[in-house]
Amino acid sequence: MNASVTCTSLSFAWPDGTPVFDGLDVSFGPGRTGLVGVNGSGKSTLLKLIARELAPHDGTVRVAGELGHLPQTVTLDTSLRVDEVLGIAARRAALHAIEAGDVAEEHFETVGDDWDVEERALATLGELGLGHVELGRTIGEISGGESVLLRLAALLLRRPDVLLLDEPTNNLDLYARKRLHAAVAAWPGVLIVVSHDRELLDLVDQIADLRGGEITWYGGNFSAYEEALAAEQEAAERMVRSAEADFRKQKRELVDAQVKLARRKRYGQKMWDQKREPKIVMGARKRAAQESAGKHRIMHEEKLAEARERLDEAVEAVRDDDEIRVDLPYTAVPPGRSVLTLRDLELAHGACAAGGLDLHGPERIALIGRNGAGKTTLLRTIAGELEPVSGEATAHVPLRFLPQRLDVLDGELTVAENVARFAPGATDNRIRARLARFLFRGARADQRAQTLSGGERFRASLAALMLSEPAPQLLMLDEPTNNLDMASVRQLTTALESYEGALVVASHDLPFLESIGITRWLLMDQGLTEITPDAVGFPTWRRRHA
Repeated sequence: MNASVTCTSLSFAWPDGTPVFDGLDVSFGPGRTGLVGVNGSGKSTLLKLIARELAPHDGTVRVAGELGHLPQTVTLDTSLRVDEVLGIAARRAALHAIEAGDVAEEHFETVGDDWDVEERALATLGELGLGHVELGRTIGEISGGESVLLRLAALLLRRPDVLLLDEPTNNLDLYARKRLHAAVAAWPGVLIVVSHDRELLDLVDQIADLRGGEITWYGGNFSAYEEALAAEQEAAERMVRSAEADFRKQKRELVDAQVKLARRKRYGQKMWDQKREPKIVMGARKRAAQESAGKHRIMHEEKLAEARERLDEAVEAVRDDDEIRVDLPYTAVPPGRSVLTLRDLELAHGACAAGGLDLHGPERIALIGRNGAGKTTLLRTIAGELEPVSGEATAHVPLRFLPQRLDVLDGELTVAENVARFAPGATDNRIRARLARFLFRGARADQRAQTLSGGERFRASLAALMLSEPAPQLLMLDEPTNNLDMASVRQLTTALESYEGALVVASHDLPFLESIGITRWLLMDQGLTEITPDAVGFPTWRRRHA
C-alpha cells in the first residue's frame, strides 16, 4: 500500500472551547507538501493530530505506513545518550558485547541483520554535520540546534514512510540548514513540512494553505504559490471595486425610485382632493399605483441586497491577515553612552568569548556562528542567567532577553497574567490594551500560555518583555524569527527598525538580519571576531533572491 495520510470530518477545539477544525477533510499522498498559514491557524495542531499526540473530538485520521514526527519544540532528557536518542542503544550494546567475545543468543537476536547500524548512524550524523558528536555523549553536552539535528538523524535512520516536520530549521546554523534542505530534497515518501524558511519551502512539490480551518491547494513550490496568491488577490480586489461601484449604483437607483414614487403619490393625493374624476376611477388608479409602487420598491431593494451580498463576498475573498503591531516603549540611548562591556570571557559548557567587546549607544549587533559555538550561552551570561567561568560581562543599562526556547512564560497562567508578572505596576486595562496590539484581544488574552502555538508564545513573550518595568534599553533576542509566519517576521522587522535602544540578535536568518539594520557582525568561534557582511554570505543570498 502506498504511504498516505487521510483526515475525514476532523474536528478539534482547545479545552477553553476555542475551535481549530470543524469537519476538515484532507489527504496527503506521496511527495513533499509545504503546510503554510498564519500563526495560530492550526498547522502544528494538525501535525500533532496526524501523529496522534492529540486526539480529535470527532472524525478520523488514517496513516498508511510508518510515521515519524519532528515537533516544533524539541525537548530531550539531558541525561540521555546520543545512541539512545537515535534508537540504536540496545543494538550497539549487543554488537560491542559480541565483539568482546560474549556469544549469548540474546545479543544476536537484538542485532538481527543490522550489523552495520553503528556505521550507518555515524554516516547519518556526518551528513547532518554532527560527525564530531560521539554516540556515547549525553544530550546535555550538545546545543539546541544540534539536538534538533539529532532528532532528525533518528528519523532518517528509521526511514519512516510518512515524515512530519514542524519548523525544522529553527535554531539551525547556515551549514546545518543546507544539510536539512538536501535531506528534504531527497525524501522519497510522504513529507509534510511546516516552515517559514523560504528556501526549504521552495523544495516542496505543492503548498497546502491552511486558513479558517480549511485547506486550499496550490501546485508547485512556495514561489509559485506566492505568484498564484498575488494573482488571486489582484482579481479579488478588482471584484471589490466592481461590487462597490454596483452597490453605489443600486443605492442611487433605489433613492431615485423612492423620489419618483413620492411625487406620484403626492399627485394622486392632489387629484383625489380636487375630485376631478369619479371616485371609483380614482380609487382604482390609487390601488394600481400602490401595487406598482410596492413592486418597484421591492425590485430595487432586492437589487440592492444582491449588490451588498456580492460586495461582502468580494471583500471576504481579499486577505487581510492580522499582523502583530509591536509598540516598543521609548528607549533611546545616546550615541556615546556605554551599554555593554565584555572582557576576556570564559563561558560555561566550554564556550569561549575571548577578547573584548564595548557596545555604545544604539548599536545593532548580529551574533552568528555554528550550532554549539556558544551564542546562547553568551546571551544567557550577559542576561545574568549563567555565571561566567572567568572574565567580565557588564550591562550598563536595563536589559531584557528573549530566549529561543520562549520559557519566560508560566504555562499555567493566562497571557494577561504572565504580562502582569513583568509589570506589577501596570493596570489590567493597560495590559490588555497592549496585548491587543499583539493580537491577544478579548478572550484571547485569557488563554493559558500552555495552549498557545509557537508564534503565539513568541508574541506573548515579547509583549511581556516590552511591558516590563523598567523598559529595556538593551534588547537581546535569540533566534527571534523561529516559529513566526512571514507576516509576523515583517511586522517584527518594522518594530525593530523603530526601536531606539541597543540590540543584540543571535540568528541564522540572514534576510531578517539584513532587514533590521545591523551595524556590526560578530562571529563566535573560539572567541568573538568582528567580520564584514560579505563574509557572512549576503552576496550569494542577494543573487538568489534578487
